[in-house]
Amino acid sequence: MKIPPVLVIVLLLLACCAPAHEPTGPNARGTGLRVLVYSNTGFYRHPDIPGINRWLVLLGHENGFEVDVTEHAKDLKPEALARYDVLVLNNANELDKVLAEESRKSVEAWFSKGHGIVGLHAALVHQSGWPWLNALGGCDFNSDSDFTKARVLVDPAAREHPSVHGQPPEFWIEADWTNHDRSVTGLPGFRVLLRVDESTYTPVREYFQTRNGRAMGADHPIAWTNEPADGGRFFYTEFGHDLRSLATPFVRRHVLEAIRWAAAK
Repeated sequence: MKIPPVLVIVLLLLACCAPAHEPTGPNARGTGLRVLVYSNTGFYRHPDIPGINRWLVLLGHENGFEVDVTEHAKDLKPEALARYDVLVLNNANELDKVLAEESRKSVEAWFSKGHGIVGLHAALVHQSGWPWLNALGGCDFNSDSDFTKARVLVDPAAREHPSVHGQPPEFWIEADWTNHDRSVTGLPGFRVLLRVDESTYTPVREYFQTRNGRAMGADHPIAWTNEPADGGRFFYTEFGHDLRSLATPFVRRHVLEAIRWAAAK
């Protein structure tokens, strides 16, 4: 059947103006998220912080969500925070030294409305001066290891969590391993995702061996979540000391899924 020329033109116009398909695949689950990365420090400043900030911006760009970076307290005011779903603390340590109580209270109120926080590596270093964050994370810093390869174990009860889903029960990976002042295992609201096997590396590096550094022993969590009854979602991972571990396929997916999980209301 011959199609009239006028109808051909109409069909072409409809095809050109048709809406684009909705995103599918891994990018679709991040679309529309807004993430704020905060990376100011009151204690030791990791040299890779600027590079990790860039890495996080690119991670968002490649997965359909917007990432802004700041080290200014003004960006933690209620009206500014309200624009975001997730706050990522990129090695932001000893925050009571750089954030006034007003800013800290703003973050607390924002989290209580169902938003999410993701802490990378040193985000739980010297936070006792901010009791709320210290309790949210469940522990603080004691010492750490050198950057080294170690055996990591997936908690059997957490195998379906998106940040570890698909990983074998145990695997080897290089990182800087933090010794916390206590284990979060069994704390109300907490769920351990990964542990590191201290028998496969030297858990306390030489610097801390002369400064009362202590290994954690058989129960050394390195990634966990906390969902308090009166707040949103908190995710912590020891990964993020520098770009070497972040550049691995597992840690890249691990952090991406942490952000997506923390954003869920």
